[in-house]
Amino acid sequence: MTLTEALGKRFGEHRIEVKPNPLHNEQQLVFMYLELNVPVTVISTAKLHEYTMPVSEKWVGREYSEICFCLPAHWDLDDLQNPNFNWVYEWLYQLERFVLDRNTWFGPGHSIPCGNPPSAISPLMKQDHFLFAEPMFLGEELTPLNVDGKTVYFLTILPIFVDELDYKNVKGTYKFIKRFLAKKNDERIDEYRKSIMASRFRMF
Repeated sequence: MTLTEALGKRFGEHRIEVKPNPLHNEQQLVFMYLELNVPVTVISTAKLHEYTMPVSEKWVGREYSEICFCLPAHWDLDDLQNPNFNWVYEWLYQLERFVLDRNTWFGPGHSIPCGNPPSAISPLMKQDHFLFAEPMFLGEELTPLNVDGKTVYFLTILPIFVDELDYKNVKGTYKFIKRFLAKKNDERIDEYRKSIMASRFRMF
């Protein structure tokens, strides 16, 4: 069973669409239109699971993953000239290429800067790093799938601020996610979200 077939079986074929990344046609993406209590559009890589990630000993069994953004259903993802939307396509491409080109891996708690030097994701979103995390809002929907005999996991991508990154690096991923959720956040992208830290200079 392919990834598309497995997702179609889980959510319904009418909610799944596979098409090229409009900014990088060589990359295939999966669009999931999920009508949950809050409708969302999930855009995921489609072929990353074909690569066996060289995971650390702690994560043996999680060699196959796809990475995804969870977006508001009202976003106009066809507005390719709008920098407040098109960054999704650019970063899904860049992040997948990073893993493949460097023969590395992503797992829960890994973070990566948005560029070198780090810069804001979009005019509206001032976050300048990404954090990979287990699904939260989509915890039941994006459980692992069996794809051609492989157990494929989904990693959601969280845009975070540098002060949030500092907190995560000091306190660890578990405490960061706990605090992130306590502030009523999850993997759903909110272009108006503020840092969970009251001040960059606040004592941890």
